[in-house]
Amino acid sequence: MMLKKALLLVFITAISMFAKAQTADDVYNKYVELSEARLNANKDSAMYLAEKILPDTAKLKPKIRICFYNILAQLYEEDSQSIKAIQYYKIVAAAQPDYYVVHRALGYLYIKDITGKQTVVDAAYMAKAKAALPHLEKAQACDPDDNTLAIIKVLYRNLKDDKALNSLSARLEALKKNCIDLLSDQ
Repeated sequence: MMLKKALLLVFITAISMFAKAQTADDVYNKYVELSEARLNANKDSAMYLAEKILPDTAKLKPKIRICFYNILAQLYEEDSQSIKAIQYYKIVAAAQPDYYVVHRALGYLYIKDITGKQTVVDAAYMAKAKAALPHLEKAQACDPDDNTLAIIKVLYRNLKDDKALNSLSARLEALKKNCIDLLSDQ
């Protein structure tokens, strides 16, 4: 009797596992729904779909997976979940290093809690500024913006890095090659 119950439990567990497993087509279809939800500014639906896709991202084609991570990072950023946003933006930046939009997002997320306040240049400030600067520079090189340039200069001044500040123009010139402003999932 005990053996029958154990076998029944194993059978039910196996069936429920197979019932929940998503095929690659299911995951892709959810990605399409997610894209539509983003297009229609339906944040709740988009977040729900993204969380459903997340465990099965390996079933997405590589370019689609990167686009998914970018959407997920944007959703987390909009939901004030900076740590999670940074986690997924870093994946996108590693896969598409010339996609300057992700660099702008990363740069601003790294410094979001040190800008607009009285500057205390401590170890935490220095770490955040140093993490942000390469991203802000790539964004500035590809899509010049007075505000971003001013922030870069302030960060270098606060870090007392005159050498980096003086060579900024040359770095921006080199970085403006190979800029990508749109991700493609094709």
